Amino acid sequence: MFREITLGQYYPADSVLHRLDPRVKLFATLIYIIVLFIAEKPIPFLVITAALIAVIVMSKVPFSYMVRGLRGIVMLLVIAGVFNLFMTPGIVVYKIGPFEISDIGLKNAIIMVVRMVYLIIGTSLMTLTTTPNQLTDGLERSLRPLSRLGAPVHEISMMMSIALRFIPILVEETDKIMKAQMARGADFESGGLITRAKAMVPILVPLFVSAFRRASDLAMAMEARCYHGGEGRTKMKPLTYKASDRVAYVLIMAFLVAVAVLSLI
Repeated sequence: MFREITLGQYYPADSVLHRLDPRVKLFATLIYIIVLFIAEKPIPFLVITAALIAVIVMSKVPFSYMVRGLRGIVMLLVIAGVFNLFMTPGIVVYKIGPFEISDIGLKNAIIMVVRMVYLIIGTSLMTLTTTPNQLTDGLERSLRPLSRLGAPVHEISMMMSIALRFIPILVEETDKIMKAQMARGADFESGGLITRAKAMVPILVPLFVSAFRRASDLAMAMEARCYHGGEGRTKMKPLTYKASDRVAYVLIMAFLVAVAVLSLI
């Protein structure tokens, strides 16, 4: 299950999306999240679906690899769908014993599940097509105006980049610990929810120890390389906009306007 998490992983490929400036992809992800919560009707969702399919095809990332990230949130999708389905008042369209399904509840459940699925796939595209170094540089350049207000932009970008890099490492470490515990007779599949939660304790303790050890090693390595923050640092490959990046900005804004207009009609 843990190996199915795709967030924070990079998929190398030669595609238009991989060659885009990371600032463009960060901006596109922000706009994508906004339009997902703007859309309430079928037509805007059809536009979002068409745009998402087009971007997936351009990314050259296998769709099966991308969908693996959804398996880890199946339970969350079920809970969100059930709560919206049975807990939303409205005109009753179906009744199952003491539970009632309303028309608004059915609509909200479908919209919520679709939003969460699209959100995971869309945001995963950013990390799958952007290296951690590019993501750090793009985030730092995008947040640069905040540095005038005294915000530690470089440090924030560095922390987010390190966090994303640690996700695949911790996933692999968790998988190794689980296999080691299962070889010693541990059972993580049988029993109820409380039993499974208790069975996770032998995993969490060594995982936290490993995470702190890796963090300590990373801090020592950064100190050994005389890292003192972003002040005075230069870039080996400074970010520069290309013609394709400007075209992408135009398409992103057109996408935002189209969804916003269709949502108001």
